[in-house]
Amino acid sequence: MTIEHNYNIGFVAALALKEKQIQQNYRPIIAVHKWFARRPGTLFRGLTLSEFADRPIAETFFEANDFSDKTVADPFMGGGTPLIEANRVGCDVQGYDINPMAAWIVREEIEHLDLSAYQKTAGELMDALKADLDRFYRTDCPIYGEQDVPVKYFIWVKEVDCSACGECVPLFPGYRIADDTRHPAHVIVCSQCYALNECASAREPGRCKTCDAELVLEGPAKRSRCGCPSCGHINKYPRPEDGPLRHRLVAIEYYNPERKKDHKGRFFKAPDAKDIERAQEVERLWEAHEPQFVPEQEILPGDETDRLHRWGYKRYRELFNARQLFGLEKSAAFIASIENERIRHALATNLSDLLRYQNMLCRYDTMALKSLDIFSLHGFPVGLMPVESNLLGIVNGGGTNVGSGGWSNIIEKYSRAKRYCDAPFEVRRDGKKKVQVPIVGEWIGERLNGHRPRKIAIRCASSTDIDIEPASLDAVFTDPPYFGNVQYGELMDFCYVWLRALLGEEAEGFERVSSRDAGELTGNQTLGRTLEHFTKGLAAVYSKMAIALKPGAPLAFTYHHNKLEAYEAIGVAILDAGLTCSASLPCPAEMGGSIHIHGTGSSIVDSVFVCRSTGTAPKDTLCRNAEELAALVAKELAELTEAGMTPRKGDIRCITFGHLTRLAIWRLRESWDRDQPTAAKLERFGMALTAFGEPDDIIARAEALEVQPQDFGSLFEHSRKDEREQDAVAF
Repeated sequence: MTIEHNYNIGFVAALALKEKQIQQNYRPIIAVHKWFARRPGTLFRGLTLSEFADRPIAETFFEANDFSDKTVADPFMGGGTPLIEANRVGCDVQGYDINPMAAWIVREEIEHLDLSAYQKTAGELMDALKADLDRFYRTDCPIYGEQDVPVKYFIWVKEVDCSACGECVPLFPGYRIADDTRHPAHVIVCSQCYALNECASAREPGRCKTCDAELVLEGPAKRSRCGCPSCGHINKYPRPEDGPLRHRLVAIEYYNPERKKDHKGRFFKAPDAKDIERAQEVERLWEAHEPQFVPEQEILPGDETDRLHRWGYKRYRELFNARQLFGLEKSAAFIASIENERIRHALATNLSDLLRYQNMLCRYDTMALKSLDIFSLHGFPVGLMPVESNLLGIVNGGGTNVGSGGWSNIIEKYSRAKRYCDAPFEVRRDGKKKVQVPIVGEWIGERLNGHRPRKIAIRCASSTDIDIEPASLDAVFTDPPYFGNVQYGELMDFCYVWLRALLGEEAEGFERVSSRDAGELTGNQTLGRTLEHFTKGLAAVYSKMAIALKPGAPLAFTYHHNKLEAYEAIGVAILDAGLTCSASLPCPAEMGGSIHIHGTGSSIVDSVFVCRSTGTAPKDTLCRNAEELAALVAKELAELTEAGMTPRKGDIRCITFGHLTRLAIWRLRESWDRDQPTAAKLERFGMALTAFGEPDDIIARAEALEVQPQDFGSLFEHSRKDEREQDAVAF
């Protein structure tokens, strides 16, 4: 069987939708380290089984599979999802990425780890850190009187000096610290005395219980302007020429283990004199310390990093306060002393991932009452009220983590990820319940006791420069960069500079000062990387993969974009590689509620493009006009709806764009001239994309059609696949 005839849109979509809600529950391995826009593991498992298995995917998905005679490559491995899924079912794998952080992360995900030895050393790290740092993450409970209870979060506000009178101006965008969604009351900072008040109503918060001033929700800082509370002068911010803005501690959320059982809601307080003194003490300690592992690298220019420059940040260390720097330096020093390289690398990876919660760009979610890590928006948004998490983490009496962003959280997630490697599972829905199904016989890694070793090649290298034996690959599965969507190198430098300072050049690619590379295939205005740059790079990689693939073997990749012209690059790259696109399959790949997507109108659906040098395409997908294409889109929308998804305008647009791209490739494949200038090829393909008229008209027709999904059931899937294979067009 092949993907074109075996892939089940509704079956995979239903699994992918559930996975993306809480991905770590379905694929714990992603917790090894942050990577951006990870596609569902269920999607790439579905593609792999659809291509290599000889039975319908619904029958093989929850069974153990072993394709030990197959070799799979990923030329844009990023966080490694396609490789991990292929490795798990016994394939030998080859992965390449131009970013050294990607290569490092995927090695950490796949490489075998002695979990008991890791946990023993991690425990020793925690003991050492507690001895040095625990007192700086303690506070007194003003409600019940207990002293030295653990702090979950410190909440700060940026401040400037008034340019008229010189007095301090706190830049409050609003005074509400927490709302009443998960706490019995709204927690509001008094605008006059900065005391915390718990109020039943946000509309009528009343007066401050300390100074009797009227409580307000809206703060004075907005649109880079803020009035001085002393003289009324309107101050501008940020002030990049003066460096990063200062911070003032305004609130603390803490945890009282003795009182939690009977206490309603969370524990909040305004900082007292002891809290301020603790912060000042660690500042003095840090000032007297000579750091070895805190990076001094400058923040390079870029589309995302220029935001930091506008706020006065010039070096990465300026994104952290003294308590964070002191704790991270102590952590790095301990890790550097570990003799066992594998465990040293594991804990170094943990430190790198911890950074996204231990910085002064994190924000406090006033509804969920938790820290939002620096990458929650896939960028570097600088807020006025950052949150600082407890670096150690808090574990309650039952062994469960309280809060997020500390060492205990990171170690627990990493341990779970590596346990999953040895004993992977799937999650099946049984009515409203989720049932974990162990897949006995599958595993992730290069070796496991009692099993055949697997070949794994992970390289930090451009896929245009590598040498792969011709006709040696059984498949290429990949999730390439989406033109201009995420600036991977700029964002990953935040972690890379720390990891490099700790490990030196122990890993391939770490000799570079930055993880960025001029050959990155993302649009970038700062670096002048245009659609032509993206097209040329993608075409070069796909051409290299086409030579390495066995005749008729698939190159399958995910893609979506809000703009039709971004699909021109996809079409040109496939045609330049001498391939034909035989399928465009929709699959949910993002979560609609994700912070970086919610409310933007963007699609959560990817098109999976399946391309081959030879093969067959289902005849019913080779649409001849706009009416037939609208009917095909409507049919797939019905299948997605049946799977539990509510398609939105952006989703319908991306599904339509995917099919328009596939059909344009089909029409142009026999007359394509790859030697034409890139600009000319983009123009020609752009014209072919609109051969059926305006995409908006096709989308409107598809929305107007009412199509019921065809539920054949697993008993009839064989006959359905046979019918489609017989009614197919060869190329």
